[in-house]
Amino acid sequence: MELTGKQKRFLRGLGHGLKPVVTVGKNEVNAALVQQTDEALSTHELVKIKILESCLLDRHEVADELAATCGAQVAQVLGRTVLLYRPATEPKLELPKGRK
Repeated sequence: MELTGKQKRFLRGLGHGLKPVVTVGKNEVNAALVQQTDEALSTHELVKIKILESCLLDRHEVADELAATCGAQVAQVLGRTVLLYRPATEPKLELPKGRK
């Protein structure tokens, strides 16, 4: 399921006040980071990720790679911060309805 613009705006609003839960550093995207991100998504649904200066990958590469490996959607890439969303089995967040 692809997020609509309205849903992304809604998630960005919710994510604004969040603290980063996952940090990407010089080890870049590895198995431990993917597992940490996956667990955070299972717990929170909406996760803010901070990309440190020491990470050599492009911020969009990091966002796309984490989203793909965790089965999540990229809600936002802003500066060195990424917002990922993955609905839980029992979703806590109610997204605005998208177009059919």
